[in-house]
Amino acid sequence: MMQNSPVNQQEGARRVVVLSGPSGSGKTTLVRRLLQEAPVRLVKAVSATTRQPRPTEKPGDDYYFLTDAEFRRRLRDGEFVEHAEVFGSGFLYGTLRSELERAWKDAGWAFLEIDVQGALKVMQQYPEAVTIFLRASSPQEFERRLRKRGTEAEGLLQKRLAAAAEELKLADRYQHVVVNDELEQAVREICAILKAEEYRRNAG
Repeated sequence: MMQNSPVNQQEGARRVVVLSGPSGSGKTTLVRRLLQEAPVRLVKAVSATTRQPRPTEKPGDDYYFLTDAEFRRRLRDGEFVEHAEVFGSGFLYGTLRSELERAWKDAGWAFLEIDVQGALKVMQQYPEAVTIFLRASSPQEFERRLRKRGTEAEGLLQKRLAAAAEELKLADRYQHVVVNDELEQAVREICAILKAEEYRRNAG
């Protein structure tokens, strides 16, 4: 039994949390709270993208901004856990394996905030990942939040709503579905999920 302990500890240290949710599900604020308040050490995986940085974004903090050629080269080299072209924009997004390694070296849980398409790929590679789908209580609430943001033209907003409807069909692929109509409750619920997972894995 003792001979297997280092292997078990090594496997147990490779912890992954995946959070997905359609536009308007309130992910951004929730993620910020979880990074501050979660009962486990969460290390957010920084996504890579081929789009240009916005004025307020810091390379390496918000995204890794790569050229299209560099992104595709690293993709061919197997450096991405998952990738996708988002909303038909022509821009590529993805999560580098090195981001998961960075979290594990920092004795943390690799925390991936990614779309459903990417999450399904991560689930295949890391079946022990804790997977959480965040949603609003109704499609009408999604639309209300998106319109309140006022950041997209009507055409893109309709694309986001259509994408949200498709993503909701896959919510049952996740271990946990959390309704984020009340932020404090959603934070408490996810913290309880993570605390229970940490206890279960340490006990095992």
